[in-house]
Amino acid sequence: MTDNLSQLYMPAEWQRQWAVQLTWPHEDTDWCYCLDDITQTFIELAEVITRYERLIIVTPHREKVKTLLSERLTKEAMNCILWCECPTDDTWARDHGAITLLSRDGDPSATRLLDFHFNGWGLKFPSSKDNAINRALVAQGLLTAPMEDHDDFVLEGGSIESDGQGTIFTTSQCLLAPHRNQPLTREEIAEQLRLRLHAHRVVWLDHGSLVGDDTDGHIDTIVRCAPDDTLVYVGCDDADDVQYEDFLALEQQLRCLRTTDGRPYRLLRLPMPAPVYEDDYRLPATYANFLIINDAVIVPSYAQPESDALAADIIGQAFPGREIISIDASTVVRQHGSLHCLTMQYAE
Repeated sequence: MTDNLSQLYMPAEWQRQWAVQLTWPHEDTDWCYCLDDITQTFIELAEVITRYERLIIVTPHREKVKTLLSERLTKEAMNCILWCECPTDDTWARDHGAITLLSRDGDPSATRLLDFHFNGWGLKFPSSKDNAINRALVAQGLLTAPMEDHDDFVLEGGSIESDGQGTIFTTSQCLLAPHRNQPLTREEIAEQLRLRLHAHRVVWLDHGSLVGDDTDGHIDTIVRCAPDDTLVYVGCDDADDVQYEDFLALEQQLRCLRTTDGRPYRLLRLPMPAPVYEDDYRLPATYANFLIINDAVIVPSYAQPESDALAADIIGQAFPGREIISIDASTVVRQHGSLHCLTMQYAE
């Protein structure tokens, strides 16, 4: 077992998964003003995910949600759903969900789940209920691998990307933001990531903050890992956009990155959606927030046919052989996230 533990690593998202988690919206969340619309998005996500793998649904209202889904999903799909009934603050499973570590020799007994502290993106929002969800999943027998308590370290799943080969990508704007892990320095935080995620190196990105993003710059909104040393990233073509210079600097930084064996990354550039607003507030719409599941990729769309289609095509180039499925994220972005933010996968 000691040898197996020394071989732990954080898998890439495209590796095989046994389940995806959704934390369901309800009237006591920030979705209350558009609950019907976001519920329809969740139903669509549930329908797609259950075509390919198990789905864990976390909700304080199990029977209500179960009845709702049984009216829309097939019996086969419903049989793929596992239920966890517990209190919740919000719906962003990416950031309160447990992070999976696997053994490189494939020994399933060495799998570990890491339960980091979730504090509402730097004490911005209530989070105590969501921070307890992972323990509820274990207590109810839905997560059976040993879970390590990392409650002394704040880390959101959306703030890190793994290539499955020992490199963790993150952003300085998020991990160095107030109320995360101060007074730790950048170097000390990188060391904690290496130790806790069993990584060989940490790559910091310093640019690419989306206007309207209240996570302080999660990497899963701007740059994503893909197979064969590929990075899929958001570009900006509008020189009049206030984000133009920042995303140009991001692109230049990506061009300078090298793999562990000294080669440049294959870079695939996503378009930036045309600005999406609620009232006069610009929302952080992005195509980078796609979800990789077994044999498919679920891509956000924003009712912008040309750029929606282009983004789906580019993501298809990054993940050949997988079905590319677009789901409208126009409601999700009203609460400043997208499809990847709503979900957490558990690798097997």
